[in-house]
Parts: sequence; structure tokens; C-alpha cells
Amino acid sequence: MTPPRLCWHRRTFLQSLPLGPLALAAQFSSKAQTLKNLGMPGLYRGRVVSVRDDKSIVSGAYQAEPVRQMMRRGMTELTGASDVTAAWKQFVEPGDVVGIKVNPVGAPHVISAPEVLREIIAGLISAGLKPQDIVVYDRYRKQFLNAGFDKWLPEKVRWTHAVEDYEEIQLGIDGYDRDHYMEMSLTQPGQDPTAPEHRRSYASRFIAKDVNKLINLCVLKDHQSAGVTLALKNLSHGLVNNVARSHSSYTLNACGAFIPAVVQMPVIRNKSILHIMDGIKGLYHGGPGARPQFVWEHKTMYFATDPVALDHVGWRVIDEKRVAAGKKKLVDDTPDQFSRFTHRQPEHVEIAGALGLGEWKWEKINRREIVL
Repeated sequence: MTPPRLCWHRRTFLQSLPLGPLALAAQFSSKAQTLKNLGMPGLYRGRVVSVRDDKSIVSGAYQAEPVRQMMRRGMTELTGASDVTAAWKQFVEPGDVVGIKVNPVGAPHVISAPEVLREIIAGLISAGLKPQDIVVYDRYRKQFLNAGFDKWLPEKVRWTHAVEDYEEIQLGIDGYDRDHYMEMSLTQPGQDPTAPEHRRSYASRFIAKDVNKLINLCVLKDHQSAGVTLALKNLSHGLVNNVARSHSSYTLNACGAFIPAVVQMPVIRNKSILHIMDGIKGLYHGGPGARPQFVWEHKTMYFATDPVALDHVGWRVIDEKRVAAGKKKLVDDTPDQFSRFTHRQPEHVEIAGALGLGEWKWEKINRREIVL
């Protein structure tokens, strides 16, 4: 098999992905500017900091002060900065417009928590950002409001979305930017495979136009088709349209290829500068929607600029919990009434590593584990 080649021009073409029988071509159109050293894998390739505090959640409720201390320790340990403000200043400066991508899909049980979101906002403001230059985002307005994100924001902090709510077809362009897209030889059954809009996923105007940097606030969750939905998938399926084609049936599952292809889009890769995973609560089966019987209190936060290393760590955490709960590891799992895809595809994490988005090799991941 001829090794895949990456060709970079004004328009970027990914000639092929290392997918064996699922060889899907992807093409990008983007005018994104590169941020010096901040785009994936970021300032600290391969470094993942975890901070655990058993006091972070009590009777199912997040505890604000322990979360604050976890956030501060995580940021300073990741960066080596003397204090949390200096840590945030490594990533942002006055004049930036910074987005925060949240995740509401597991509501009400496992979502980006208000205590964590508020600490991110406080950190950005301490680094000199004006509140109005912080924009909290999720793709679907209805899910954003149902989760309550709008009620958690300090005065003047803005929020936005791409479209009103989930749709099966997802081909609408309103809320998206035609200059930034990923084109792949993948369509939903019954669609015209020659139609450009059926083969493309366009970036939201939020990431293309509204912000110049992005903080990725993901959660620790299992996913029926992708295996895990952590840092990479929070970006791939939250920042573009036409994502249903990646897993349009229990047997048509292309998440392994689709996720890294989207995240490699320059407008996403270059702007995503920091990934914070809320693992105080986690989901180990049946995702992305969260059923209470599969939720557990992990009591740990994770910090990285490298989403591949972060996701590899999170994948192992979920597998460890699955085995402890009497289930098979993700790659060995078979369908049941809660998780129906015939084959999960957590290999999207390894493929993203092969594409240079971060460090996949376990022996090269610098894991720093802190217990408060």
C-alpha cells in the first residue's frame, strides 16, 4: 500500500488516510492563519496533567472551591507558571476574542459543568481579556439553553450557536462559512455523492469568523460509534455541519476517519489552543446520551494542549472503568440495548496522532498525576 501523502497548497488536500479498507479522501478549503506554536499539538506536546480531589463532588453536586483549586493547580502544572494568571497569559492576551466550546449532550448527568466553565472565564479575565471578548458556544441553540449554559455566564460574556437544533440531514449552510470546509468521499445513503454540499462539512461561523482562539471544554464520556467522545470529538462534531454521515447507521460508521479529518482543518487545528476535560463525573457506557446507571464519579480534571495525548489518557480511563464494571474494553465490545453500533471506532485518536495533531504513543505521553 502506498503511504499517504500530505500536500499543502493554498487549498489543502489530504490525499488519503491510513484506514485500510475504509480509504476516504479528504480535501480542505481554509484561509486560517497559524497562531505561533499554539495550534495543535500546542505548547506542550504529549503532556497531560490530571488533578484529583475527592472533595470535588459531594452527593452528586460539584463543589466550587475544590474545583477552583483543581483548575488552578492543573493550569500551573501544565505550564510551569508561578501562578494561575501567568499560566493563562501563555495562551491569551488583551485583544484576543476567545471561544469556549462546551458539551451539553449528556444533560443533565454529564455535561461541561458551570463550576469549571466559570473558572475558565475567570482565568481568561485575569489574563487581561474583556468579558465581552469571551464567547461560549455549542452548535445547537436549543441544547445550549436546555443545559442552562446561558444562565451560568458572568455579565457581558457572550454566547452563540450555529443552528437551532439537531437535524438528521444537516446540510443547511446558515450558521456556517463556505470558505472553510472539509470534503470527504462520504455521504449518507440516498444522497447524491457528486453534490459538493453532500460531501462537505463546513466550519461554523463561530470558529471561522467570531473568535481567534478556542478553549475546548470537553467531558469524559463513552460513545457508541466513536468509542470515546473527549477532546477530538467535541471539536469534530460540534464545529461543522453534515456530521451525521460519519455514523448514519449502526453499520455505516466512519468516525475513525471523519473525526481526525475535521479536526485537521486549519481553522480548527490552528485556533484550538487548550483542552480541559471535566472528568469529575464520567460516562463509561451507552454514550453520548448519559444514563444514570453508567455514570461514575471520577473526581479528576485533565489539562493539555495536545488533544491526542489527552484522548489516549481518557480512553484508558474509560476502559479501566469498563473492566472494573464487568464490561469489555471499547475495542472488544459487542452491541447491546444501550450501545448498538457493530464496531466502535476509538482508533480516531491514533489516526489523529498519525496526522500530527498530537502524541499518540503511550511511552511518549508525559502524564503528571496530582492528588489534592
